[in-house]
Amino acid sequence: MPHVTSADGTTIAYERTGDGPALILVDGAMCHRAAGPMRPLAALLQDRFTVYTYDRRGRGDSSDTPPYAPAREVEDLRALVAEAGGQAYAHGMSSGAALVLAAAATGSGIIRLSLYEPPFTEEAEDGVRAKEYTERLRRLLDAGRRGDAVALFMARVGVPAPAVEGMRAQPGWAGLEAIAPTLAYDDELLDGGRLPRERAAAVTVPVLVLAGGAGHPALQRAARATADALPSGRLRTLDGQTHDVAPEALAPVLTEFFES
Repeated sequence: MPHVTSADGTTIAYERTGDGPALILVDGAMCHRAAGPMRPLAALLQDRFTVYTYDRRGRGDSSDTPPYAPAREVEDLRALVAEAGGQAYAHGMSSGAALVLAAAATGSGIIRLSLYEPPFTEEAEDGVRAKEYTERLRRLLDAGRRGDAVALFMARVGVPAPAVEGMRAQPGWAGLEAIAPTLAYDDELLDGGRLPRERAAAVTVPVLVLAGGAGHPALQRAARATADALPSGRLRTLDGQTHDVAPEALAPVLTEFFES
């Protein structure tokens, strides 16, 4: 399995497919190359781009080096951009969109980026719910209750309790528990769901912000606010899509944007 070494020595596993300009796909919470939306999306993009998918630190085949800081994940992404030749397009999903935004603000070689529903939900909430989630998540992880931490996250994103209980009985639940500590990483990266306006203002390359037309209104408002905060940002809504966006709906939009 190919990998790059990040600035702090963490090894970041990745896959490369296709031919064309480099495009890096960045997963959201609880996802990695073998469990998430990016492999199917990469398969639809590889005829036009050299597509990189990777395991964020602490997930899949990548290693981890505590203590965590969002800057370390930016360094991971920067190392992958260097591996891709020093410049790349990037697409981020959910918390992965927040990571791509942070990396693009630091001059990391990302020359055009797209963000699908970055969860800066404080644009639509008062912040109390996010603070309570952070406190409960940290307590559960500190106590080693990884399964309960995953269940808490599932409830946070709207999965009904009976569905969560059903998932806990499935073999795949163990894989979710294995990467449960990265929920705290995503939570720290998102900083309570606050839109980082100063960081967004520093991103001068073209940015496409995407939202699902059938998704949660809070995420739609967050996408709109993100686009407004970007000097070269524009918003596009994908009709009929939710946060669990279909690769077939997303791929042609990304192709049009990155090739424009």
